[in-house]
Amino acid sequence: MQNEVKIIGAGLAGSEAALQLSKRGIKVKLYEMRPHKTTGAHVTSDCAEFVCSNSLGSSDVTNASGLLKKEMEILGGELIKIAYENAVPAGNALAIAREDFSKAVTKRIEEDPNIEIIREEITEIPEGNVIIASGPLTSDSLANSIKEFTQSEHLHFFDAIAPIVEADSINFDKAFWASRYDKGEASYINCPMNKEEYEKFYNILINAPRIEQHDFEKDAKFFESCLPVEVLASRGVDTLRFGPMKPVGLIDKRTGVENYAVVQLRQDNSAKTLFNLVGFQTNLKWGAQKELIHSIPGLEEANIIRYGVMHRNTFINSPQILYPTLETKKREGLFFAGQITGTEGYTESIATGMLAGINMARRVLSLQHSHSATGSHKTEPIYSPLILPRETMLGALTFYITDIAHLKHISSRDNSVRYLPLQPTNSNWAIVSPIELPKKERKNKKLKTELLSKRSIETLEKIINNCKDM
Repeated sequence: MQNEVKIIGAGLAGSEAALQLSKRGIKVKLYEMRPHKTTGAHVTSDCAEFVCSNSLGSSDVTNASGLLKKEMEILGGELIKIAYENAVPAGNALAIAREDFSKAVTKRIEEDPNIEIIREEITEIPEGNVIIASGPLTSDSLANSIKEFTQSEHLHFFDAIAPIVEADSINFDKAFWASRYDKGEASYINCPMNKEEYEKFYNILINAPRIEQHDFEKDAKFFESCLPVEVLASRGVDTLRFGPMKPVGLIDKRTGVENYAVVQLRQDNSAKTLFNLVGFQTNLKWGAQKELIHSIPGLEEANIIRYGVMHRNTFINSPQILYPTLETKKREGLFFAGQITGTEGYTESIATGMLAGINMARRVLSLQHSHSATGSHKTEPIYSPLILPRETMLGALTFYITDIAHLKHISSRDNSVRYLPLQPTNSNWAIVSPIELPKKERKNKKLKTELLSKRSIETLEKIINNCKDM
């Protein structure tokens, strides 16, 4: 049926997409493999289950996550309403009673006359209008089908991800820009250590507590080129100094000194506001990561945008596969949503589910209109998708995961060009289009976020006012 949509996965993204379609009068078949097949992380068969934390992050609109929630409210998000209805005291954050929330979402879906929830595993991508929202714990069979469809090796099962810090929070009285042996541009930020500083750092690292793995992750194998930094350190005190922290060829021209060890940071986004710690993939607990990172000269007050994580995580290489609408480039009527697109976080999963649901609805309703206008069942839909600008948090997020430009890497050795695989991200200010401030106000973070938030809300309100089908 051309006016029916199949959604794979009844998590946060899939549930939101289903409700977006239903309220526009579109029939939905929502497939969920639980309870017949479990993921190893979920504990119930309810829709929209929170697996780890029960927090959706800040509710303050001058916080990146808070702004994303506000944008969802403006755009008519459904799960965000249910979240506030099931909120528990958590200061300035939105935390929910997780069981109450999931049961409320499940009840809403089960009672919706436009949604049929089907408890079975989907092992291949179906024909027709489809939203894949199967999450980072996508079953092996479906993952193989997705990999075959995308013809991409970048359907990843990542072992570990390095932390990311904000460039403005790095102390350049200690850090310096350079590339090894001065080849190419000085494109790396380098944090130098003397022997005493390195030994302090090393002792923190080897004694730091690690996050315990789930049972289903314990059989995962490490890639030798992607070992957690704590595993490398366990091989000997100098292993890091001859690996990711080798100082050779990295001279601070201000001092002329070749240091005992150097931590390098690589640009992580096109705006040069985010940098990841090279070779610092880790499974340390977040408090330990913070202590470790702040022990590095130049990063004593670093604002950590994302902590390192290690787990089995399935996601597509969205820049090659998706438009910013979340529809695939290769096949019309096939969308992806949620963490499988390369977003991180509960709020981000809901938001991308909302966007995929809205754009799928626009496609289906346009197709229905084309059929009724022409009397033909062969007319392809000509629909106007919702593409949000980078001035909004959701627009910036979808741009980040679907734009290939920031993945371009030019080798300092031979100037060859290659594209790095997508690294998942959550909502943060560094991905949003910058705003110009007077020179004396450029370090006023509070003013900056207030203006960015105000601009986003005004932009969305204009979009709503100009759209008849929102």
